[in-house]
Amino acid sequence: LLFLQRVLLLVASDVDALCACKILQALFQCDHVQYTLVPVSGWQELETAFLEHKDQFKYFVLINCGANVDLLEILQPEEDTFFFICDSHRPINVVNVYNETQIKLLVKQDDDLDVPAYDDIFRDEEDEEEDSETESDGSEPSDKRRRFEEEVIERTMKRRQRREWEARRREILFDYEQYEYHGTSSAMVMFDMAWIMSKDLNDMLWWAIVGLTDQWVQDKITQMKYVTDIGILQRHVSRHNHRNEDEENSLSIDCMRIAFEYDLRLALYQHWSLYESLCNTSYTSANLKLWSVQGKKRLQEFLADMGLPLKQVKQKFNSMDISLKENLREMIEESANKFGMKDLRVQTFSIHFGFKNKFLASDIVYATVSLMESIEKEGPETTNFIKALDSLSRGNLDKLHQGLDLAKKQLRAIQQTVASCICTNLVISQGPFLYCSLMEGMPDVKLFSKPVSLCLLSKYLLKSFVCSTKNKRCKLLPLIMAAPMDVEQGTVIMVGIPPETESSDKKNFFGRAFEKAADSTNSRTLHNHFDMSIIELKTEDRSKFLDALVSLLS
Repeated sequence: LLFLQRVLLLVASDVDALCACKILQALFQCDHVQYTLVPVSGWQELETAFLEHKDQFKYFVLINCGANVDLLEILQPEEDTFFFICDSHRPINVVNVYNETQIKLLVKQDDDLDVPAYDDIFRDEEDEEEDSETESDGSEPSDKRRRFEEEVIERTMKRRQRREWEARRREILFDYEQYEYHGTSSAMVMFDMAWIMSKDLNDMLWWAIVGLTDQWVQDKITQMKYVTDIGILQRHVSRHNHRNEDEENSLSIDCMRIAFEYDLRLALYQHWSLYESLCNTSYTSANLKLWSVQGKKRLQEFLADMGLPLKQVKQKFNSMDISLKENLREMIEESANKFGMKDLRVQTFSIHFGFKNKFLASDIVYATVSLMESIEKEGPETTNFIKALDSLSRGNLDKLHQGLDLAKKQLRAIQQTVASCICTNLVISQGPFLYCSLMEGMPDVKLFSKPVSLCLLSKYLLKSFVCSTKNKRCKLLPLIMAAPMDVEQGTVIMVGIPPETESSDKKNFFGRAFEKAADSTNSRTLHNHFDMSIIELKTEDRSKFLDALVSLLS
């Protein structure tokens, strides 16, 4: 890729980006490419990192950041600086798509970017006012006048065409940029590149799986896209993991095996008790309505229907009777169907390290998010990022287990917050959207000042609210959620998520809406996140900002 040149890696703070980064680091190691890694959590850090390093580096690789804005406009780089962008944020800014020289986009060939045609959005600035040719003195005055009139008509026509073109361009760009969504996981794109270069290893494949699973856990892609990509990865898994069972290798302590699973979508259940997992997984908790007395009763009935004794269900999964574990998935699925939970099983992958360590891809996602957004202060800001990145290597099981413990705390905190928001009617319909605001002083509120945790909470809350409300119109609304960000500075963090419907295309219009509402009210907002639907806002400006949103979206 890049020999003899130092490369600067700028990596966003999300699990898919970390996985893509691990794959690229492994590829760089193969080819002895020297690089420096800088974690960036938003646009400000990205700009600062670029300014600090632009004199030493000519090559920059951006992972899960940089595609959805005009990068050259923002960074103003020298002509001999090159950017390689691997970013799942869509839509990609049109200037980045059509810049042939300084910007190289890494995207899968079959990804449909829906980019408008070049001629519809760019035109050569031809000199509109062409110098009228100097007339020869000999011509008649009437000739001069006629020529002059023709020129005036021609000029007027040109101006009119230009105005029409510009109006159409605005319309095309508005349609293209209106919704924010996600393309193929960056880790999958990086793995694809490794595979094309014949340098793909089983470790890289596992990171690609975790990157895709992150998109699924965070609800960033449609079920259809998830299943399609799982199919692609499944072919690679059988290619890499088909060794004979009786080979010595399949039993060695340090071997690693990836397997396709049709498993339960119960968070961390193999590292927790089945009971805790049922209570703290958004799918089961929302469908059983576990925040209510009635819901807790339904849970007991559900367990009784499976014929699982409470004593077994409440102890660690590892300690459950082997006889119960053997057909557990089938038993749970059968009972879940009776209780209206038809999608309790999901296509995924597991990994075995040596004899006894087995993890599902979603276990790794939850653990990595929790390490990355841990609110326990330890050293500089980048400590959490480095810890999360390290936990993805198979040699660091202790860090991974630490992440799993943090993830259980996080899932409990989310579930308790969802219950208290629903029981105290904190979710309010504002007309075109639902709104919920967390108050300073609520338990675990500090955790939700972090973007990924707040997004997870919002998605869980919307699922639960849709299951709990009788109002049919409210079931179809998107949700805006706010949480205290920095009490001393008087700021809140706000996220908007699309409606929770079966057929949802996961496209989000809040990014553009937030920008417009902030502009029209002069609200003091900070659009620093790579996801445009997450913003920071001064607490005093919140009510005028929300009023503007209501009138904008009504």
